[in-house]
Amino acid sequence: MFDVGFWELLIIGIVALLVIGPERLPGVARTVGAWTGRAKRFVLSVKSDIDQELRADELKRILKDQEESSSLHEIIEDTKSDLDEIRKETESAVKTGSDSLK
Repeated sequence: MFDVGFWELLIIGIVALLVIGPERLPGVARTVGAWTGRAKRFVLSVKSDIDQELRADELKRILKDQEESSSLHEIIEDTKSDLDEIRKETESAVKTGSDSLK
């Protein structure tokens, strides 16, 4: 986000010391630190919420895919049963045909 190095922090500290004064500088530094901590916690909270929503969407997509594949599984099972019926009919026709030839 921001690239703040040592020299930038040193300049900010010197300016703050000159503007605020040495008596109030520790209190201001504590307040700024507290705000920074709150901001970091807020950003982490928002990030974790977004990650959680993305995981929930992914799970919903997986469940939807499984539902579609289960209907595909039903089609495969129906096809297998139809093929079994055709096989049985063919076997009986062959048996009947071979019996009539004897």
